[in-house]
Amino acid sequence: MTLGLTRQERRRLRIGVLFALPWIVGFLSFTIFPVAYSFYYSLNVFTTFGQPLHWVGLSNYVKLINDDLFWVSLYNTMYMVVFGVSFHIVLAIILGLLLNQNLRGVSIYRTVYYIPTIVPIVATSVLWMWVFNPEFGLINSALSVIDVHGPGWLTDPVLSKPSLILMGVWTIGGTLVIFLAGLQDIPQHLFDAAMIDGAGALQRIRNVTLPMLSPVIFFNVIIGVIAGFQIFAQAFIMTRGGPLDTTLFYAYYLYQNAFEFFQMPYASAMAWILFLVVMGTTLIIFRSSARLVYYEGEER
Repeated sequence: MTLGLTRQERRRLRIGVLFALPWIVGFLSFTIFPVAYSFYYSLNVFTTFGQPLHWVGLSNYVKLINDDLFWVSLYNTMYMVVFGVSFHIVLAIILGLLLNQNLRGVSIYRTVYYIPTIVPIVATSVLWMWVFNPEFGLINSALSVIDVHGPGWLTDPVLSKPSLILMGVWTIGGTLVIFLAGLQDIPQHLFDAAMIDGAGALQRIRNVTLPMLSPVIFFNVIIGVIAGFQIFAQAFIMTRGGPLDTTLFYAYYLYQNAFEFFQMPYASAMAWILFLVVMGTTLIIFRSSARLVYYEGEER
């Protein structure tokens, strides 16, 4: 079977396949096979680590539904996705508008905001543990100057998740750079026309900037939501899921089941539930984008 190709074209095709073969083998071996095997794993159970698997069907999934900590971890993660991503996006847009001005030294501020994003999350978490320390942390030390007794940011069940959201400001630089690129891509003549029509600064932001920036907002929301469902390092390093399980995020609870409790089939079931939740949330956002996202040149 030649597929209508000449001899030279078939030779080029074979060479191309040979060049791609290492990646294809690696992708099948280290991505597709582990993913497929994890689903098989989720339908089994073992009594002792290293012992043969025993088929139990959907029992692990039924067990998940009756697991209170499963729902707690899912709620904590959804909280971070909804409030954390919203805060992150809004703040990045505001900073993007400020740093999009043609002012002297603005490139320095852009660099300063971006640099923290290259710091590893482990180092960032250790740094913010010091910032949030109730005894000698930076925030409470600043509050003590004005005779205000600072709370335990990571030990108070009410403040633990908001504190981690606040910590997310440290990594806002990546999102900020994307928004800056989107803002600089908006045609200037749209702002000029709005000014001729008498639109003020806020009206131009509402009627010109945000609609033209909506594809970039949509992209950052998708990326933020997917990343939000995978939040792990902060809980693992800073809080260990406490206090009172208020930072027991889904990925951390999955890790506990897999590598601390050695319930690998149960953790595999959790991984597939997470996949379905992320996929469902992403599809909902994509469906809503038809009426919320504006692309230049399309008619409404």
